[in-house]
Amino acid sequence: MSLDNYIHTLKHIKAEILRSRYYIARVANKEMLLLYFKVGNVISVKVAKEKWGSKTIDKLSDDLQNELKGLRGFSPTNLKRMKSFYEKWEPYFQESISLNKFSPLSTNQIEISKKAISPLSTDQFVESFTSVSFTAHYEILTKTNNINARVFYIINSAKGFWTVETLKHQLKNQLFERQKQFPNNFEKTIQSNNKEKALASFRDQYLLDFISISDEEQDDERVLENEIVLNIKKFLMSLGSDFAFIGNQYRLIVEEDEFFIDLLFFNRKLQALVAFELKTGKFKPEYLGKMNFYLSALDEYVKQEHEKPSIGIILCKEKNNKIVEFSFRNFDKAMGVATYNTSEKLPKKYQNILPDEETLKKLMG
Repeated sequence: MSLDNYIHTLKHIKAEILRSRYYIARVANKEMLLLYFKVGNVISVKVAKEKWGSKTIDKLSDDLQNELKGLRGFSPTNLKRMKSFYEKWEPYFQESISLNKFSPLSTNQIEISKKAISPLSTDQFVESFTSVSFTAHYEILTKTNNINARVFYIINSAKGFWTVETLKHQLKNQLFERQKQFPNNFEKTIQSNNKEKALASFRDQYLLDFISISDEEQDDERVLENEIVLNIKKFLMSLGSDFAFIGNQYRLIVEEDEFFIDLLFFNRKLQALVAFELKTGKFKPEYLGKMNFYLSALDEYVKQEHEKPSIGIILCKEKNNKIVEFSFRNFDKAMGVATYNTSEKLPKKYQNILPDEETLKKLMG
């Protein structure tokens, strides 16, 4: 056997093993979700009809552990989560699960009702639903208040192969709510077959809570940039899937003059370069002129033939959407404007409860 033939065979067998592992994991996850849904059904009925309380659920957990040595995943807390899982999703399943049978349900039995508005067909949504882990499902249920948001996070978790950590970050960053508010000119600058992908790749605000900047450094854009580069993995998590970091202060030479882009990325899904310009203050219309120039230069000197036109994002501390809307007119390069927060804002009613930063420093010595 030749070396090339052997390597080809090795790669083929490796691919088959990985494909089989993925399939087994996906089937196992589906069966586990169905089991948890059924157990949640049983407990929900018992609580409603027989007034089961926490002590009874605690006893059930202990007895299950005694009956099935080494059993995991059926702690009192998890049993209560199964009950919640069932009760939150039961209204959106057309057929209830029989209490007398613990047999697997077919895809046809798990039909999501029209109450669950999804951009995918029923079968596609069920595939997404059953490929998301129970831990991820519970995070979504406890951090969202409406069915559209839940469907959104389930679909994106499945499609993007999000870890639970990534999901938590996207929930904390309110991806669902902010994605719809993102001001951009994609409608007239990006081809229709790539427009939805582009809209799904960016959002109105990014939570950069991993950044630590003193009050004196709040207006220093280079400090902000350095903090992002030092925490580039976390920043990539903020951006979402499919972004690859190319570099900061990316050098462009146009007719012997040098220009530098703050942050440059490549998005695999969009097949396009994405330039970020960082602004520590409020958005100004003139920012778009500079970005338009950068994108023209990238398309002329950096973009490869098979890639789509470059996209630019102005990431600033504040913005007025109407000013942004007017500023976009007459530009032919795809651009958007987003804001960032370096920490979650404390609600006004709580702002005076905690001591300020200086007082805390004194208290801590």
